[in-house]
Amino acid sequence: MEIVECHSGYEYAERPIALRWKDERLEIADVEAQWRIPGGKCFRVRVADGRVFELMYGELYDEWRINLVNG
Repeated sequence: MEIVECHSGYEYAERPIALRWKDERLEIADVEAQWRIPGGKCFRVRVADGRVFELMYGELYDEWRINLVNG
């Protein structure tokens, strides 16, 4: 199960703050980009050790997908 912790204000998943990757909690150091797709939100984030991930939140099924971009 892929888990993303996020700040939610006006709406859910406004800004990711941490993710779980291979049983490790990684705090997000920087949100490099964010965009919307039909039915969801996407973020490109960098964690403290420099790895970059793309996060996609699917609103229809209320689930996150996490992909390692480099690391």
